[in-house]
Parts: sequence; C-alpha cells; structure tokens
Amino acid sequence: MKRQIPIIICFLVGIFALVQPFIPHPIYNNIFKGATRWVYVIGVFATTIGIGTLARLHYKRIRRRSSGWIYSVIVFIGLLTTASFGIIGGKKNEIFLWLFNNINASLESAMFSLLAFFMASAAYRTFRARTFEATLLLVSAIIVMIGRVPIGVFLWQNLFPQSLVDRYPFFPENAAEWIMSNINMASRRGIMIGAALGAISTSLKVILGIERSYLGGND
Repeated sequence: MKRQIPIIICFLVGIFALVQPFIPHPIYNNIFKGATRWVYVIGVFATTIGIGTLARLHYKRIRRRSSGWIYSVIVFIGLLTTASFGIIGGKKNEIFLWLFNNINASLESAMFSLLAFFMASAAYRTFRARTFEATLLLVSAIIVMIGRVPIGVFLWQNLFPQSLVDRYPFFPENAAEWIMSNINMASRRGIMIGAALGAISTSLKVILGIERSYLGGND
C-alpha cells in the first residue's frame, strides 16, 4: 500500500488540476487556490532538504580534504552569513541587501562574463562551413551579430561599396530583425510545441501511474 497510496494521491491531484480550467465555478476556484497554497509549504520542505543535502556534500569534502575543499568552507561561510542576516536583519534588511547587491550580483556578473568566452569558443567550433546547413548557420549568425551590435552599422557603412550601402541603408538592423522575428521565431515555436507535447505526455504518464520514478526504486 505504501506505493499505491502515493499513486492514488498523484492521480487525484493531477485530475483535480487538469479539469480546473474547464470548471469556472467560484467554489471550485477557491478550492484550487487554497490547494495551490500548499505549494509554498512543500517549497519550504524542499528548500530544507536541498540545504541539508548541500551541507552534507560539502561537509564530506571538507572532512576528506578533497580537491577544492576550501571552496566548500566558503560555501558554509556564505550560507551561514546570508541566512543569519536574512533572519535577524529586520524589516528593511539593509545588510542583507548590501550582501546581495555587492557580492552575489558581482559574482553573477563575473560568471556571465566568463560564459561569453565559452560561447565564443563554441561558436567558433560550430560555425564551420563544412556543410550547407552549417554555412546557412554561419551566414545567419554573422548577419545577426552585425545587426545587433553598434559597430556592425559602422562596418557596413565604411567597409562595403557606397552604392550597396545607399541601396540597403538599413541592411544590418532590418536583416537581423527579420531573421529573429521569422526564422528564429518559427524554430522557437517548434521547440516550444515539442516541449509542451513532451510535458503533456510526461504529466499523463505520471497521473496514470505509468511513470513511477518519483517513488524511488526500479518500479
């Protein structure tokens, strides 16, 4: 029964959420809103479990003196510091906001700046015109990059023949916008439709009890 009961609960909750948009009755909507408040309660427990798992993982690294264990110490210091100031900081919590704006935001900026180099390296390896499809990808990427950055207009107006520039004065911006609004948007919609269909099929498998990986084990 310890497996049947979670499956029954998952089925009932899934059906309840599935039919809710089709029953616009105030009483049913109030019940649904009250039930969705439990998401916050579950989120608290999930956050607690996540913090416990993170602490246990880094504690093992510190105890075993694994490679990079000093960074695990920094994780504990940052976790305890931010949690302490977040709890006792008061209503305005200026210290917590200072820590977030001056440390966390700076670290995120540094991380994204490093990602730019990885993206450039990946683009260099990907945009090699070895096939017709790769050539189209390379040409499209060049047009989008020229149209999106200010230096692209400067290069278009100064490096290309003046007759060509006069004939297509807004070429970089318009061409990049056309690619992003038509070709790119069409591909994005296809991916979104595929992801939605995948989410629907996975949800139905979970509701009907076909997918039981959330119960643990091999069943």
